[in-house]
Amino acid sequence: MQTDFETNVFKLVKLIPKGRVTSYGAIGKALGLTNSARMVGRVLSQSKPDIPAHRVVNRNGLLTGKHHFNPPSLMQKKLENEGIKVSNDKIVNFNNHFWDPLIEL
Repeated sequence: MQTDFETNVFKLVKLIPKGRVTSYGAIGKALGLTNSARMVGRVLSQSKPDIPAHRVVNRNGLLTGKHHFNPPSLMQKKLENEGIKVSNDKIVNFNNHFWDPLIEL
């Protein structure tokens, strides 16, 4: 059974538009919890295929959650299929793709 926090993380991640990314910390902050990036990461590591967890990266645009995909290269492939370039496990022009839920919702 999911906690309210888990449910809210999943709901928010589903709102990230294709071709955009956000950070674990931005999700936590939007849910009213600062310093909760790791908690968000743990929740997303257990997400189902209908959750676009590939659109969530660390605060520097690094694909730190890729090891939760099978194979790990799948995270990059999904992002590239949405028009996001990735180089050395990092989003190219990260700020141009960043979706801040506090501003955009």
